[in-house]
Amino acid sequence: MIKNTFITTVVALVTVGLAVAFNPAPEKHRATIEAGTAERSPVAGLLGIGVLTAFVSNYHSLGVASYTTVNDKVVTVGAFGMVILLNQE
Repeated sequence: MIKNTFITTVVALVTVGLAVAFNPAPEKHRATIEAGTAERSPVAGLLGIGVLTAFVSNYHSLGVASYTTVNDKVVTVGAFGMVILLNQE
């Protein structure tokens, strides 16, 4: 019983430590916004809309995860080194 609790605690601490260590930086979120915008609309990519959107985005870190917002809407979420561009309809 104590051994299982110890192992569970160690695994949880290692997981949280890795999440903190690999929390995506603001630059990774902005690069994802730029690439995603250009992929969804080549014209917007040529006009630099993704660059502009990335520039005005606000980065928020939760320690183990992060996200960016534009006009109070969540645009990207990230954790463990990965960033996901949310579908903005």
